[in-house]
Amino acid sequence: MKKLVLYAAAVLLFCGCANGQTSSDFATVPPTKSGEKIATFGGGCFWSMSEAMSELKGVNKVVSGYAGGNKKNPTYEEVSSQSTGHAEVVQIYYDPQVISYETLAQSFFFAHDPTELNRQGPDEGTDYRSIAFYRTPEEKTVLLGVIKKVNTSKHYAEPIVTQVVPFIAFYPAEKYHQGYYRLHGDNPYIGSVSEPKVMKFRKAMKAELKPEFQK
Repeated sequence: MKKLVLYAAAVLLFCGCANGQTSSDFATVPPTKSGEKIATFGGGCFWSMSEAMSELKGVNKVVSGYAGGNKKNPTYEEVSSQSTGHAEVVQIYYDPQVISYETLAQSFFFAHDPTELNRQGPDEGTDYRSIAFYRTPEEKTVLLGVIKKVNTSKHYAEPIVTQVVPFIAFYPAEKYHQGYYRLHGDNPYIGSVSEPKVMKFRKAMKAELKPEFQK
């Protein structure tokens, strides 16, 4: 039985987020619409995080990418090597008249396990760390407030270890990573790791979801 479990884990990792395709065809950063705002969060593999955040009312677009490091325009392979300092992140374009930054922050903390240090489930490394970027002092205050609230609620057994840092730059990931969750439902990693996370997210944030995801 132990060998079977180890074999299953090995298969999962082989098919997991850490095994991207080789491509230099990057996505582009969309122009910001009038009245639109941007938020950037990292919580493990961006396949599930991108899907979860895109299901929220008021979210217009989510782009998977890299941030938090020191190399311009990194590739997936470079980020995965943990030599760039970057984490896998999602950049969210949202309408503040429909969804607040505080609600986005709350959603972020329910879209992954923010108590795991430098990993998410089977994915290990600083590139999978939990990290939240703020663009204004007000956003920093909101993030720290939400962390305190979630910790106090005991939603998680352990305290949140998410890094809260100022935003510097975002680099979009390769095109094949964009919308990966919906395009590759047959990937074992999606079914075993990403989908359960999205389902838990839907349960926690049901009132904030777009109608088609509230079922």
